[in-house]
Amino acid sequence: MNLPTAVAVVPETAIGEARARVWKKIALYYSLTLAFSGVFDALILHAGNMRAGNRLYVTGAMWSPALAAFATKKLFGERIRDLPWRFSTARFAWTAYLIPLAYAVPVYVVTWLTGLGGFNFDFVKKAGGEFGLQNWSLMSFVTLFILITATLGLVGTLSRALGEEIGWRGFLVPELAKVVGFPGIALISGAMWAIYHYPVLIFADYNAGTPLWYRSNSLWPAAILHAAHNLFIQQILTPLTRDTGRTKFIIDEFGFGMVITITIAALLICGRPVPARRT
Repeated sequence: MNLPTAVAVVPETAIGEARARVWKKIALYYSLTLAFSGVFDALILHAGNMRAGNRLYVTGAMWSPALAAFATKKLFGERIRDLPWRFSTARFAWTAYLIPLAYAVPVYVVTWLTGLGGFNFDFVKKAGGEFGLQNWSLMSFVTLFILITATLGLVGTLSRALGEEIGWRGFLVPELAKVVGFPGIALISGAMWAIYHYPVLIFADYNAGTPLWYRSNSLWPAAILHAAHNLFIQQILTPLTRDTGRTKFIIDEFGFGMVITITIAALLICGRPVPARRT
């Protein structure tokens, strides 16, 4: 049987029903994600602080996409084990870990060198006391702080980022890949992700990996990239930077410096050939 014949025998109504089923799953998944995360968002907004509840509210919100994915799978009679749990390769894991450094470090280096921001000696002094190493030299402690945070710190950030990526890249992106191409996946999932974050972005104090899934067919590189992004920016680079007045408009997740470097990274990634969609 040649390929044209094989395609011809598939009823058009069957294809239409399959696409309709996919969109129904996506709609249910997103509705459940907003419902589950809405509970934790309400608690965060009530407290007015992302750190409220020892960050357990944030953890609950970040695991809402995973819970929504599990529930959607069950309600549609599908197996949770069919999500892309396979770890992929070390190359994708290292790539995911290093990408945030590539787009974040230049922003902070330029900020420090131009005087748009300073080195935060007060933070280093406080952190040295918390580590019990207040008598160490500045260079020695900063080196140890970065090494420990960049390695052991990944455990905590990955445990939270994984909850989001099971839902976004483990469930949503593969489902979207069945009905739209790569640009559509990026735009639709990006819009859904943005709306999901709007409550805490606008009303709380949180204003301070699709390509990797497509290439690796695994949710783990996306989770590692997400965790590394949060780790390097939120726990290392931003705390080590002193605000000199204009600094907050340049650095961190909402500074224009990061917008520029992430845009460049996105253009470089999108400019590469996209592999065939996996089924």
